[in-house]
Amino acid sequence: MNQLRAFLTGDDCEIAFQIEGPTNKPVLMLSNSIATTMQMWKELIPLLRPHFRILRYDARGHGVSSVPAGGYGLDRLGQDALELMDHLQLNDVHFCGLSLGGFVGQWLGIHAPHRLASLILANTSSYLGPTPQWDSRIRAILTAETIQETATGFINNWFSSSTRQTQATRVEEFYHDLLTLSAQGIAANLAAVRDTDMRRTVSLIELPTLIIAGRHDPVTLASHSELMASTISNARLMTFEAVHMTPVEHPEAFAKALVDFINNG
Repeated sequence: MNQLRAFLTGDDCEIAFQIEGPTNKPVLMLSNSIATTMQMWKELIPLLRPHFRILRYDARGHGVSSVPAGGYGLDRLGQDALELMDHLQLNDVHFCGLSLGGFVGQWLGIHAPHRLASLILANTSSYLGPTPQWDSRIRAILTAETIQETATGFINNWFSSSTRQTQATRVEEFYHDLLTLSAQGIAANLAAVRDTDMRRTVSLIELPTLIIAGRHDPVTLASHSELMASTISNARLMTFEAVHMTPVEHPEAFAKALVDFINNG
């Protein structure tokens, strides 16, 4: 049985993680969107488990991981991922990050490419400015009486109206998870997004990179993925008829894309 585990980072933040699958298979590390838990990937696990040893974790401020005070920086989020690899003595990791997880993936590709075998950047961007829009959003989240309005806003940006109807139970799970999260944790991670601009530095990434876009994504626009694909020298782009949560809308196709990319290059 693959139980939830945890470790302490260098700054004493407890990070929850789960690792499962055959020990003789390549490691695939999954890093999820802001305002979600590692359960975001649950559709993919049975599809990917025959091919990979799968590592998931709750980023600081999310799920059952610690919620340190103050805003977080992308350097710290990237270091959390590296320290988790260190804790498990992992190298040559295939890293797949969606949205905020894709920010972390880009950081790793720039600052620690020697730890990775390949990079998958899904529904993400190198820059989501300008700063003032994030400042007002962070204030609104921190001052709201409840997290319900914040949760509804995320759900509406993540899923199309048709998906909210056809996969109502799954969407409700995302909403319920959101209600359990800390406003401080969400706001602190939004600060990392606010303060990040990697539009130039992603050109330093030389790893084999798969970029996955949602054609109808209102958060990380398909044009953002196109820009990354044109900037990263060894990148290929796939665009799905999806909004922001591509692995939920198209789990089989998403899993196949990962397996084909990692196994065949």
